[in-house]
Amino acid sequence: MVPSYRWVIVAAGALMTCVAIGAMFSLAVFLEPMSAQTGWGRAGISGAMTIDFLVMGVAGFGWGAASDRYGPRIVVLAGAVLLGAGLVLASQATSLLGFQFAYGVVLGLAAGAFFAPMIATVTSWFDTGRGLAVSLVSAGMGVAPMTISPLAGWLVSHYDWRTAMATIGVMAWVLLIPAALLVRLPPAPAASEAEAPDTGPDMSLADALKSPQFLVLGATFFLCCAAHSGPIFHTMSYAMFCGISTMAAVSIYSLEGLAGLGGRLLLGVLADRVGVKQVLVAGLLVQAVAIAAYVFVSQLSGFYLLSVIFGTAYGGVMPLYAVLARDHFGQRIMGAVFGAATMLSSLGMAIGPLAGGWIFDAFNAYRWLYVGSGLVALAAVALALAFPPLRRAQAA
Repeated sequence: MVPSYRWVIVAAGALMTCVAIGAMFSLAVFLEPMSAQTGWGRAGISGAMTIDFLVMGVAGFGWGAASDRYGPRIVVLAGAVLLGAGLVLASQATSLLGFQFAYGVVLGLAAGAFFAPMIATVTSWFDTGRGLAVSLVSAGMGVAPMTISPLAGWLVSHYDWRTAMATIGVMAWVLLIPAALLVRLPPAPAASEAEAPDTGPDMSLADALKSPQFLVLGATFFLCCAAHSGPIFHTMSYAMFCGISTMAAVSIYSLEGLAGLGGRLLLGVLADRVGVKQVLVAGLLVQAVAIAAYVFVSQLSGFYLLSVIFGTAYGGVMPLYAVLARDHFGQRIMGAVFGAATMLSSLGMAIGPLAGGWIFDAFNAYRWLYVGSGLVALAAVALALAFPPLRRAQAA
């Protein structure tokens, strides 16, 4: 294999994250037709998404550890099979509980098999340009709302929801199983060179998870996601609460997602040139300011401006945690370490939507959601500043 094969790994990772995350979030498209046809409550159907996040977080740690031990190909292949199976089973569910199991548990298990293992694999292929490579894999998540969700919408408009969901499941098999077979680790000489500068190559997983480096990494990732999950989920509702039309509010969300895609690439390149920690701190600070600024916005132009700034910041910082994990802990336990960090981030993502709904019900306003989220985002900035310096930098 030649070094150029590493871009095949990047492309496979981007495809996997796009299809997996896109399949999860397509639930919003199915919500109305499912509720109308089955009589299931929207809260019950939406609950499958909460289950998804929780299961995906826990599963990501397990899949990451399995990837370290058995290699990434078998892990992502299992994820590809489970992803299609979860969608097909969910499309045939005859009860809400059965649907929540298939779409929440099985799909959550599947989605957790891609991000941490593929990020870990990509970092093993790159000695330089690692920030950009990780960002390109993560960009698949940014593309998902612009690909899988529109496809689901088209299918639902031409067929019933069961046929549409099963079709996406079969499509997942067709796309991801061949992509999984392309995944492999770099040749031994490249792996040896990549491992040489690692910090603490003999560190056990238990020691790594108890280390100050991981505690800071995991806590920052958790706070970052807890800060932006509420604003991401509720900004459309906030805009409509301010008198903005539904379609215009949807366009705010779409622009935010597009900005997040650009932010991943921009901050990934900057991290390679300036340094990961510096770019992460700056990105988290911009995120905090943008979240707090929503308190003062009520017009569509202001929402558009903040959606670009906020989307660029929160989308751009997400891949940087993987680069920090690789730099601090090396390749040998990268999958498990980053899987554990991803689990904490998923817990953070699960908090925001619930907190935002409770705040609006209690105060009939979203102001305190953005104030509270801004403060949490500032706490993430403070923690990011506490990242210890790399010992390997002195040797380099």
